[in-house]
Amino acid sequence: MFIVNSYALAVVLCFVTMLCWGSWGNTQKLAAKSWRYELFYWDYVIGMVLFALVLAFTLGSIGNEGRPFLADLAQASRESILWILLGGVIFNASNILLSASISIAGMSVAFPLGVGLALVLGVVNNYRVAVMQGSKTGNVALLVVGVLLVVCAIVFNGIASSKKGEGEVSKADQRKGVILALVAGVVMSFFSSFVMRAMDTSNFVSPAPGKVTPYTAIVIFTVGVLLSNLVFNTIVMKKPFVGEPVSYKDYFAGDLKTHLVGVLGGCIWCLGTALSYITAEKAGPAVSYALGQGAPMVAAIWGVFIWKEFQGARKGVYGLLIAMFCFFIAGLAAIVIAGK
Repeated sequence: MFIVNSYALAVVLCFVTMLCWGSWGNTQKLAAKSWRYELFYWDYVIGMVLFALVLAFTLGSIGNEGRPFLADLAQASRESILWILLGGVIFNASNILLSASISIAGMSVAFPLGVGLALVLGVVNNYRVAVMQGSKTGNVALLVVGVLLVVCAIVFNGIASSKKGEGEVSKADQRKGVILALVAGVVMSFFSSFVMRAMDTSNFVSPAPGKVTPYTAIVIFTVGVLLSNLVFNTIVMKKPFVGEPVSYKDYFAGDLKTHLVGVLGGCIWCLGTALSYITAEKAGPAVSYALGQGAPMVAAIWGVFIWKEFQGARKGVYGLLIAMFCFFIAGLAAIVIAGK
C-alpha cells in the first residue's frame, strides 16, 4: 500500500487535507440553489463510501509495503472495528449539525466556529491518544501556541459574524446557525481520536495484530457514517432545523446533475480524511489532525470572496476577518513547526 515516508511529504498532504475539508462545502452551496441540505447530505455520504472503497482497492492494495486492504480487514479485531464505527457515528452527528449551520449562516461563519472549535478540542484528544500509543507528539509548547492562535481566530470570526448583514437570514436564524456550529465543533472534536485508537500510528508498515491501516480505517469509518445516517438524517428530514420537512420521495425526484454534485462533495471530503489518516505516522496524530482542521480558513476564503456572505456587513467587519486569517495562518505555522 502507499505509505508516506517523510515529514515534508506528510505536511504537503496535510495541506491537501485542509483544502479538501475547507472546500467540500462549496458543493452544498451549489446544490442549495435547488436542493435542501438534508437531501444533499445523502449524496454526500454515498460519495464518501464510494471513494473510500476506490482508495482501499487502489492505494491501499498496491505496492510492497504494509498489508493490503482485504488482508488487513480480515485480521482487524472487533474492538478496532467498533472504535472506528463509533468515530463514524460521532462524526456524522456533528457534520449534519455543521451542514445545517452552513445552510443557515454560511461557510464563512459555520466553518471557522464549528471546525475551529473542533480543531482546538480535537488536538487535545489526539495528543492524548498519541501519548498512550507511544506515537509521535511533536513540540508540545509550540502545539499549544498554535492552538491558542487558532482560538483567537475563532473569537475574531465570532465577532465578525455578529456584525454580518441580515440579507436573507434573520438575526434569530443567524444565532441558530452559530449555535449549531458550536455544538457541531464540540461533538466533532472526538471522532478522530476514536479512529486513531484502532490504528497503529507508530508503524503502518507492520501494524500490531488487530490494528488497521488508514485505508481500512476510512472504509469502516464511512460505513459507520452511512449506517448512522439512516437514523440521524431521517430524523432531520422529518424535523428540520429550518424550513418544511422533506421526504425520500423528494430525494428521488432530484436530477442526476444535482445528485452528482453531492457525491462530488463526499469524494472531496473523503480524500482529505484519508490523507489525514495516511500522514498520521510521520506527522503524528495531533499535528495531522490540526493541520487538516485549518480548513476553516479555506472555507472562510470561499465564503467571503466567492459567495459574498459578508456583503452588506457593518463597518469594520473586514478588518476582523483579516485578523482572523492572520491568526489562523500564524497558528498553522506554529503547528507545522511543532511537528518537526
